[in-house]
Amino acid sequence: MIEEQSGEVVAVNPTKGADVVPSPSLERARAFARQSKAENTLRGYRGDWKDFCRWCGARELSPLPASPEAVAAYIADCAGHLKVGSIQRRLNAIAEAHKAVGVDSPTSAGMVRNTIKGIRRTMGTAAVQKAAALTDDIRAMVAMTDAGLIGVRDRAMILLGFAGAFRRSELVGLDIEDCMFGKDGLTVTLRRSKTDQDGQGRKIGIPYGSNPDTCPVRTVQAWIVESGIAVGPLFRSITRHGKLRPGRLSGIDVARVVKKLAVRAGLDAVKYAGHSLRAGHATTAAIAGASERSIMAQTGHRSVQMVRRYIRDGSLFRENSAGKLGL
Repeated sequence: MIEEQSGEVVAVNPTKGADVVPSPSLERARAFARQSKAENTLRGYRGDWKDFCRWCGARELSPLPASPEAVAAYIADCAGHLKVGSIQRRLNAIAEAHKAVGVDSPTSAGMVRNTIKGIRRTMGTAAVQKAAALTDDIRAMVAMTDAGLIGVRDRAMILLGFAGAFRRSELVGLDIEDCMFGKDGLTVTLRRSKTDQDGQGRKIGIPYGSNPDTCPVRTVQAWIVESGIAVGPLFRSITRHGKLRPGRLSGIDVARVVKKLAVRAGLDAVKYAGHSLRAGHATTAAIAGASERSIMAQTGHRSVQMVRRYIRDGSLFRENSAGKLGL
């Protein structure tokens, strides 16, 4: 496995000990390399790499460098309890660990490629999507929010997430400085996102809603006024006594709020999560006849195929040929 000790990269081989690679002159390069991927991705890789090292250690195999046979056997074992996407991420983690110390990755070997291909064919790759929260669902959730400051925050977060089609990480990553109110609505500057790791940023328009109770612009304004936030994170945690804390919420907190309100609204909480807001925007817009271009402009999708998945889901019963059969 790979460890960092006193500014050095240590490649630990359970059967051969450790090779210490001096790295003072590489420290800046390593720092930049760590920034090449999102922190969530790196966190996942670290957990995946540790799992592979434990698996190898139990069988007295070397994880670094690892043999193609060992990697193929490892992912075959993983197929018994992990989804295909999780197995692929573990392969990515193994590849990154080998790349970090400048050795060839076993994941590119034919044996490994054929094994993951067989796993895909056997298990299938269809993703289990969370339910899209449509407009009526959002209204029901908003109606079930708490009284006091927590309710004001939750309403603002749900409505802004839905209207802006934000990812969880994007929503909780917003600072109050990213919000500009104008006569046409709210302009949100998204400084970084999953598809914009270089931080080029983009602006997203949130128009005023026709109903004051569910208007995302008015609810965000109300949250800012009542919370008294002047700088820093837009969405923050609140104690049960109604005291605002300085730290920003996490993506998991968004999912918890959605699930909490889904239960209160009589929806199946298992089917809903933070992504339901983003999926709900795209699906609802597709049902209403919005163009692919306008949906992609709001969601920031770079792949037309992904947006078309939402459009297909939203069009299953609109212009459906089965409805023309006279049954």
